[in-house]
Amino acid sequence: MGDQGAGQESLRKIITTLAVKNEEIQNFIYSLKQMLQNVEANSARAQQDLEAEFQSLYALLDELKEDMVMKIKQERASRTYELQAQLVACSKALESSEELLEAANQALGTANHQDFSQAAKQIKDSVTMAPAFRLSLKAKVSDNMSHLMVDFAQERRLLQALAFLPVPSAPEIDLAESLVADNCVTLAWRMPDEDSKIDHYVLEYRRTNFEGPPRAKEDQPWMVIEGIKGTEYTLTGLKFDMKYMNFRVRACNKAVAGEFSEPVTLETRAFMFRLDASTCHQNLRVEELSVEWDATGGKLQDVKAREKDGKGRTASPANSPARVVQSPKRMSLGRGGRDRFTAESYTVLGDTLIDGDEHYWEVRYDRDSKAFGVGVAYRSLGKFDQLGKTPASWCLHLNNWLQVSFSAKHNNKAKALDVPVPDCIGVYCNFHEGFLSFYNARTKQLLHTFKAKFSQPVLPAFMVWCGSFQVTSGLQVPSAVRCLQKRNSTASSSSLP
Repeated sequence: MGDQGAGQESLRKIITTLAVKNEEIQNFIYSLKQMLQNVEANSARAQQDLEAEFQSLYALLDELKEDMVMKIKQERASRTYELQAQLVACSKALESSEELLEAANQALGTANHQDFSQAAKQIKDSVTMAPAFRLSLKAKVSDNMSHLMVDFAQERRLLQALAFLPVPSAPEIDLAESLVADNCVTLAWRMPDEDSKIDHYVLEYRRTNFEGPPRAKEDQPWMVIEGIKGTEYTLTGLKFDMKYMNFRVRACNKAVAGEFSEPVTLETRAFMFRLDASTCHQNLRVEELSVEWDATGGKLQDVKAREKDGKGRTASPANSPARVVQSPKRMSLGRGGRDRFTAESYTVLGDTLIDGDEHYWEVRYDRDSKAFGVGVAYRSLGKFDQLGKTPASWCLHLNNWLQVSFSAKHNNKAKALDVPVPDCIGVYCNFHEGFLSFYNARTKQLLHTFKAKFSQPVLPAFMVWCGSFQVTSGLQVPSAVRCLQKRNSTASSSSLP
């Protein structure tokens, strides 16, 4: 019985293998049939394009021929007119001259002296005015038409050299000259051989969470940038919400695109997090990275709505590409539920722990907010704790209620900041060195720096009362901020313990 069961299992495996192989063959047969159809369609299109090009060439040659024949006809007509006019004038002059010659011969035979003298005087006067002595005996134009001759030997050689355009070679991406910085990617490439026929390049890129060569199947589509004239291109304003980016390039001439380069994968290291909507204060309505204070308990309504339609972000990892590979730092805070923060602790935390390296994010808030705070906190922050009022949190706090103030807060101590309040604040956290710095996100002006000894991982932390804010994550530490941190790490450090 046991042998029969083993045999059946073995046969099932064979059946499965055969079924998979049959499906592969069927797919290949479909691919071959599709290729045959493509050969017919593509060859027909190529022939039509070739005939159109030759017709265009014939039309151009006919036009050139017509213009050149017209120049010959015009030159012939002009010279014919000049020579005929000169011929008519000469003929009239010759006729007049022959008449004078005959009159002169007759005068020589006159016996009467008086008649001779009178005739001689008349002939002399007539000769003086005769056209034959005022006429140029040099042709006004030449009969030589050599300046209208042609020699198309060079053009004939060019025509004989007509051939199909060669397919451009695949470019080679130069990783040494490529750069990832400030949420920008500069990609450089070169051609293996010089090709004067190249008209432009096409760059394609896509985001991925997988290191190494691009996979055949990927959730993210290739994004296309066409018409690149040089061999370098910079993508700006990117949001690095996945760990890597794939790149490939191909060259195009006027008619055809070449093969893609060997694809490359560049690391796009950045701090990507989301807001933990499941544990924020119930008066905060969280939508992706946007938060709005709602006196009616908007969060509770929002959670119910998400549970009802099953489309909540936390219930569907597919809604966020960064969820493809779950970070071990992205975790539940352990004190979940809508009562995680209550009373006047209008707090929402990020969902990714910071326990090393440098990190940077930005937040833009509504200036009409009555109160707003941004900073970091331990995940042990109490449910009634307000940011900056306990040893577990550090923040910049803006108060627009009754008396306007802008201050740095930690452990219930505040330091007033005598700087303009920006619309958008950049937050820099160097966990190991204990620096928490705040910047004007637009100008990169340093607003304040805390120097702390973090005893445990921290989380991005935010609060808002009667207002709203928008967070931007997936950002790299800006080069300007990194440079300023090296120079000014202690210049504006907080004296708060």
